[in-house]
Amino acid sequence: MQPVMTKDELTEFIAREMPQVKDDFVIDRIGPMEADVRMPVAYRHLRPGGTVSGPTMFTLADLGVYVAILAMIGPKALTVTTNATIDFMRKPEADADLLCKVKILKLGRALAVVDGLLYSEGNEAPVARVNMTYSIPPKG
Repeated sequence: MQPVMTKDELTEFIAREMPQVKDDFVIDRIGPMEADVRMPVAYRHLRPGGTVSGPTMFTLADLGVYVAILAMIGPKALTVTTNATIDFMRKPEADADLLCKVKILKLGRALAVVDGLLYSEGNEAPVARVNMTYSIPPKG
């Protein structure tokens, strides 16, 4: 199964449908059932202790999963998160971009199940792991 939307089409879609987050991330790669998304870490993303906040990591993961699914099904804005689990494993670097690599495990008519790993750029060890389920709106 090949993607039906390109990086540019997805970037334009997000800018149009979710302008409040369009400048917070960059789509690095779209592949069959996969996506890599990056967030340049800024001061507003940090928490005390010099690390990236949990809500920031969750935001990137949620957006990465959304992008991966839309790449495969097309521009369905009302595709929504129905379940999310995140395991925080290591302290992310405050001075490095946050990367999210997602892989769609199951893409059905009504639900998609996706896993993702978050990294601080330049580090091989993941800082968080996510598992998310999304509801896909019916055709029509």
